[in-house]
Amino acid sequence: MAKKKEKVSTATDEFELPDDYQPDNSDWMGGGAAKKAKHFWPSAKRLIGLLAPEKWLFSLITLLVIGSVVLSVIAPKILGQAMDVLFKGVLGQNLPAGVPLETIIEQARSTGNGEFADMLAGSQPVPGEGIDFGLLAQLILTVLGLYLISSFLMWLQGYLLNGLVMRIVYKLRQDIELKINRLPLSYFDSRQRGDVLSRVTNDVDNIQQALQQAFSQLVQSVLMVIGITAMMFVVSWQLALIALIALPLSGAIAGVVGVRAQKLFVAQWKHTGELNGHIEESFTGHELVRIFNRDAEMIEEFDKRNEGLFESSFKAQALSGTIMPAMQFVQYLSYVLIAVVGALRVTSGQMTLGDVTAFIQYSREFSQPIGEIAGMANMLQSGVASAERTFELLDADEQDPDTANEKLPERSDGHVEFDNVSFSYDSEQPLISNLSLEASPGHTVAIVGPTGAGKTTLVNLVMRFYELDGGKILLDGVDITQLSRADLRSQVGMVLQDAWLFNGTIRENIRYGRLDATDEEVVEAAQATMVDRFVRQLPDGYDTVIEENASSLSAGERQLLTIARAFIANPSLLILDEATSSVDTRTEVLVQTAMQALRADRTSFVIAHRLSTIRDADSILMMEHGRIVEQGTHVELLERRGAYYKLHQAQFAGEIDEEQAEEILTGSVPATTGSIPTNAAE
Repeated sequence: MAKKKEKVSTATDEFELPDDYQPDNSDWMGGGAAKKAKHFWPSAKRLIGLLAPEKWLFSLITLLVIGSVVLSVIAPKILGQAMDVLFKGVLGQNLPAGVPLETIIEQARSTGNGEFADMLAGSQPVPGEGIDFGLLAQLILTVLGLYLISSFLMWLQGYLLNGLVMRIVYKLRQDIELKINRLPLSYFDSRQRGDVLSRVTNDVDNIQQALQQAFSQLVQSVLMVIGITAMMFVVSWQLALIALIALPLSGAIAGVVGVRAQKLFVAQWKHTGELNGHIEESFTGHELVRIFNRDAEMIEEFDKRNEGLFESSFKAQALSGTIMPAMQFVQYLSYVLIAVVGALRVTSGQMTLGDVTAFIQYSREFSQPIGEIAGMANMLQSGVASAERTFELLDADEQDPDTANEKLPERSDGHVEFDNVSFSYDSEQPLISNLSLEASPGHTVAIVGPTGAGKTTLVNLVMRFYELDGGKILLDGVDITQLSRADLRSQVGMVLQDAWLFNGTIRENIRYGRLDATDEEVVEAAQATMVDRFVRQLPDGYDTVIEENASSLSAGERQLLTIARAFIANPSLLILDEATSSVDTRTEVLVQTAMQALRADRTSFVIAHRLSTIRDADSILMMEHGRIVEQGTHVELLERRGAYYKLHQAQFAGEIDEEQAEEILTGSVPATTGSIPTNAAE
């Protein structure tokens, strides 16, 4: 079965992605060509690399952790010495005073108590003397002091690390925001907005959690393992070897299970982005879903994606959750062996009871950081998976850099020329080929044609939302690629089909076109564009707060506000993209009046499906398949009885029957079919 091509609905006309389309995520390691992130360790290395700007503070934090770990590791050894003081005191007070210890040992051997003799030889008690409570108190206070200082150092490093991570995440969010503003429109055309939002929000939060908790705990646990290992060899290298048997077994468990879990975590966050994208679409198009009664289908799709997220999350958590129990089982086996061998060595006099006590504590503390490392595996793997997705966003191909060799005056004349312009979204499916046209200053150029003809694409090329494949576009004789995008777009005002308003007051939404506009200029723009008449009727007037989706305003009122926003910007070049398509006929009159005020003394490109709105245009371009098939005034094009005439008849001719109407819409009508209404040329 052939793979269904994905149709992408963009800010421009719809187009289809090729079967083998894959997003370009090159240069993910930075500094030149690199491969797409696919594995745990490269992404983990880059995640750790985020700490580079804070390397000195991180070094201090590491020293604090080392100091805390060293004190924590020394404390059991001193506690073992306290145990020896107790044990020697108990043995000594039960031995006859004044008798040399060597004599007591020889007597014990001669009576067949060899194990007791070995224990006396190993512990070296003083016959007749009890417990030295002064030394015991000193040792215990020392241990308490070590643990107290160790805890303080650990708190201090946690405090500093928290600030360090907050600054790193703050910078990461800044980089993402700047990156998004440098990405071409084509990047967002090929991705769900919900998935991009998930990378910006959920994945960054997950990275923060991984750096704050998993990374900090990981450093401490690794250092603890190293320190305890060293102390175990100092106390008894034989028991240390027994304890270390668990290390390669634990590492093997973590390695085998961890690699598999990492793939599942990547899938988990992928499904999270897909689910968020569906939810975002469901809420944004909630009214449309209800209109077409597609609640059941949307719920079914949600359940499908939610099921995918559930399965990947469950498998990831379940698999990674086996690491810690398996490692604990290995540690329990090691603990039993140490206890048995240690007891034998004490009875044989090869070790003191204090050393065995200290070693047992070390062995238990040895298993704890290893267990913590295993416990952090879930969070760390999830954090690295999120980092990988975030790095893919940060490393996506950006729009071509500005050359900015030329500079336009503060207000240009608005003379636009297309010189053999070629453009396509897909190299195998050309859209615009060798197109040339000229828009004189102050003239209105209307662009009409069927869906997919390239109308919106044409004006988006003027805005440099996309880069040309061939030819050039000139503004007042200057190639727009030689201008900075900011300089170019400062000359252009655009009113889109979708009247997008921001949360804020009506005054703030109008002023968005020019942030330094005064209140008087805002009112003047509103009066010129028919906004003032309905704003005055609102309780708070221009200070009325527009809530999300501007549901308190009608479609026409929202569109008028966008026209006022473009008016106050005072552009030399104006683009109107289906600005009246979503309003009723009565409101259209107001919008038309506002647009006439807006088009005065400036070059205008008007994209329209309603031909009634562009009859007074200086020039009308009829486009089909990316080409201008006809060009002229409204009357001239009707007289030619060509493609524009057919489109006009499809909208206005009432004298034709249904069969002729179908022929017109399918493009099979003869050039002489249909009649021009009496008012067609008005």
